[in-house]
Amino acid sequence: MGEAAGEPRGEERGGYEVFTRSEWAALRAGSPLTLTASEVESIRGSGQEVSLAEFEEVLLPLSRLLNLHVTAARRLAEAQDSFLGRPSRVPPYIVALAGSVAVGKSTFARLLRAVLARWPDHPRVEIVTTDGFLLPNRALEERGLLDRKGFPESYDLRSMIAFLRAVKAGAAEVRAPVYSHTVYDILPGEVEVIRQPDILIFEGLNVLQTPPGANVTASDFFDFSVYLDAAETDIERWFVERVLRLRSTAFRDPDSYFHHVSRLSREEAIEMARGVWRGINGPNLRENIAPSRSRARLVMSKGPDHAVRRVTLRRV
Repeated sequence: MGEAAGEPRGEERGGYEVFTRSEWAALRAGSPLTLTASEVESIRGSGQEVSLAEFEEVLLPLSRLLNLHVTAARRLAEAQDSFLGRPSRVPPYIVALAGSVAVGKSTFARLLRAVLARWPDHPRVEIVTTDGFLLPNRALEERGLLDRKGFPESYDLRSMIAFLRAVKAGAAEVRAPVYSHTVYDILPGEVEVIRQPDILIFEGLNVLQTPPGANVTASDFFDFSVYLDAAETDIERWFVERVLRLRSTAFRDPDSYFHHVSRLSREEAIEMARGVWRGINGPNLRENIAPSRSRARLVMSKGPDHAVRRVTLRRV
């Protein structure tokens, strides 16, 4: 469906509203452009094609929607505190961001943080990734899971839940482990300290998954959730392209866990990347990540050029 009477309209499908890119862009409704093209360029990931148009047409409407949700959540929290006769305490608003390896989560999270922080009501926006809650390589090796890094069993879910519970409870400081993509492991003794942000963006492969038999899951602490979607053939191609970029950049660092890849020929690197996709990332996407898509409040579907083509929003 298109627009009627000058207003954007989404097509309703079984409890969801589906918007074309142009329909979604119209929902920006005058939200100011708060980042310049050079700022968008500096924030985007290496090799990620994120144009100013993508920022305007996709992220600005999302930031407006989230701003409305944050405001409503605060009012509800204040009303409940008033009912209970206690001082108002507004907990951090937690936004989950899920999707496959190489689908562009990190870039999307950084851009979303930048635009959300420009709204006057919530300038303190932090990002934490689930990478920090991966088990250390030594523990993965002991359990025979090193080749399944990123699968549900490779995470310290108890620590992840404890972190989210403390953030949502409004703890003055909450510490998260730090993961290094250079050494491909948790950094012993290194922590990221989160101090009562207005909004926390919690980004990772597994944020919307529900472990069998779990009494509490990560999604119990989320106020809103976004899933970045794309065809698997496109994601695999993006993954191979990313490996090729890293082969000539970050993997050249002698301290890199994947330094050996920098010595491979282009053809050898492509074959290696495809093997990783076939053996690890592809199965994880199909078995664990994609099935969690239906748990997201909002799904952004990308085309082959990384541009968002369709937005699906669950009705409240």
